Amino acid sequence: MRVNKQIRVPKVRLIDENGAQVGVVSTSEAMRKAETAELDLVEVVPTASPPVCKILNYGKYRYDQTKREKESKKSSHQVKVKEIKVKPNINDHDLFTKINRARGFLAKGNKVKVTCMFRGREMAHPEIGENLVKRVVEELSDVSTLETPLKRMGRFLHVVLAPGVRKKKESTPKPAPEKAVKEQK
Repeated sequence: MRVNKQIRVPKVRLIDENGAQVGVVSTSEAMRKAETAELDLVEVVPTASPPVCKILNYGKYRYDQTKREKESKKSSHQVKVKEIKVKPNINDHDLFTKINRARGFLAKGNKVKVTCMFRGREMAHPEIGENLVKRVVEELSDVSTLETPLKRMGRFLHVVLAPGVRKKKESTPKPAPEKAVKEQK
């Protein structure tokens, strides 16, 4: 932002310290008005033609601006990818414990990566792991959507779930065939 002497355009659209529009004036006249009010002339919209300048306390303006930026950063949430690791021979109770952990991660707005690891002889039957991962995805389908399809990379099967549920299209009832309508009468 350009302030006071940094403003080098011949004419500016001026807004006084009370927020009222003065109109298009020369830069030197705008500087004089700012000095008489013992405030700064600040260019608030440099892209306009002519640029818009405002008479205000620049130090207070910068302070308020940084405060607003901090507030907006505080309210934003960064999405993280949490990982749930399972093995093909996992017990049902252990699986549901992991599913509940994943449900909690999704509720907080994080993505969940479900990984199935194969060891030794488990590599001979990858369909067991695929069925397990599909079961996890099905259990979490009420709170998540599938972001990446099932991928197999070496000894691992991966799938990524994102929070939120896709809305299903409302199905309209199909009109009954004429033959069936005649029989009902």
